[in-house]
Amino acid sequence: MISRQFWSTQVKRGVLQDPHAFINSTPHMSFVWGDKNVDYLTKRYAALQQTTLFQGMKFSTDQTQIKQWAPLIIEGRDPQQKVAATWTPVGTDVNYGEITRQLVGSLKKDKDFRLETSSEVTGFKRNSDNSWHVTITDVKSGKAHAVDAKYVFIGAGGGALKLLQETGIPEADNYAGFPVGGSFLVTENPEIARQHAEKVYGQASVGAPPMSVPHLDARFLDGKRVVLFGPFATFSTKFLKNGSFFDLLSTTTTKNVIPMTDVGLDNFDLVKYLIGQVMLSDEDRFYALKEYYPTARKEDWKLIQAGQRVQIIKKDAEKGGVLKLGTEIVTDQQKTLAALLGASPGASTAAPISINVMKQLFPQQFNSPEWQSKIRTIVPSYGQKLNGNVALTQQVWDETASTLQLTKPPVIQTNDQQKAPEAQPQQAKPAAENQHDMAL
Repeated sequence: MISRQFWSTQVKRGVLQDPHAFINSTPHMSFVWGDKNVDYLTKRYAALQQTTLFQGMKFSTDQTQIKQWAPLIIEGRDPQQKVAATWTPVGTDVNYGEITRQLVGSLKKDKDFRLETSSEVTGFKRNSDNSWHVTITDVKSGKAHAVDAKYVFIGAGGGALKLLQETGIPEADNYAGFPVGGSFLVTENPEIARQHAEKVYGQASVGAPPMSVPHLDARFLDGKRVVLFGPFATFSTKFLKNGSFFDLLSTTTTKNVIPMTDVGLDNFDLVKYLIGQVMLSDEDRFYALKEYYPTARKEDWKLIQAGQRVQIIKKDAEKGGVLKLGTEIVTDQQKTLAALLGASPGASTAAPISINVMKQLFPQQFNSPEWQSKIRTIVPSYGQKLNGNVALTQQVWDETASTLQLTKPPVIQTNDQQKAPEAQPQQAKPAAENQHDMAL
């Protein structure tokens, strides 16, 4: 919701152009089969209906209804198989690359902004005034030059850990990296893309990291509709898709090797899952696809390598080391440098992460009336809890949907307006939410 407001503000200011170039309404679904999974999704739906943010979500165990939402996942399926699905119209598909291009295009108009591509940071040195002397090398010519900066932000994805260690700050000693790649089956067949306009999420395997939740995913790639299925985990010692096979070794130090070993011993299910994924054959991957799309034809699909993620391994006083599956902001004691580590933050979380970087790097300024006022002109609801605040949540949904030209969100009901339990025969008593929730 923070990101939707951030993008809306940039559209109003003319920084971002044509919302359909970077964001489009795409219904989101969860889909399961089997007694245990159907029971779980029934309870999760009932629990989510007690929250403001997930109102308007629909639920069904009827194959006919689910087929209306997403025909490909039902066609060819055993009509006796027990299935369940949730469906919401307010999900979106976001082209993060296009947002980046447009934001940088706007920044280029500022005389104080300079973008250096085909460049690599190769050295850091702290100056006497706590600023940084940063050496940058042109990867094509090999020529190096340096800049002095009062503040440095390292947001280099898989390359961030290596750069953080280069700075020499003691906070870097707390971290190691664990690379996990991902591949997807993709089809550009227009007939398949025409029939599938949703993101359909399943459930992750036991021991699998949260980002491995399988999904049959309608995507817009540079204006073209395609369908993806995956991800299938891959393993490489590279930290970047086009990085070096020595990345993992070069970031392993005497200070983080023990936490790495502890994580390996404590996460046997994850290790077993990754080994199993690496051993998958083309037939295995196609069989997994057919569980979600029973009538899929092998000739319509090809395997693509999506990219690399570097999970955080962090020192822990009790366990020695823990595997962190999210993102983490690391700052130095002098508050002159910040780095973002962990699984790459997608378009849905980059804006709130950026606000948190400012909050940690500039705590005094951040809490000043001037900064708070400026943040709220960009993200009007910032600092207020949306869940439970019906009026504010409805306002954010409606205003951002209008500006971003998205599907009109449903009207949120207050608790006393909601349907009685008997009107929803499939529901069970609310249960605790699990780790995987709907991506907005």
